[in-house]
Amino acid sequence: MGRGRAKAKQTKVARELKYSSPTMDVDALQRELSTEPPGGNWSEEDRDGTYDDGYDDYRR
Repeated sequence: MGRGRAKAKQTKVARELKYSSPTMDVDALQRELSTEPPGGNWSEEDRDGTYDDGYDDYRR
């Protein structure tokens, strides 16, 4: 018992998600895509693939 109310709420939320048209903030999206990703200060060693993570002795 008690499942009816939970199922009705799930149905309501699903219907709202299906039929709603959310607004898209294009300016915010452009700002997010144009910024440098966090941790973008990679060393030259990291970029060329010679980074040693210390686990080579344990791999087969």
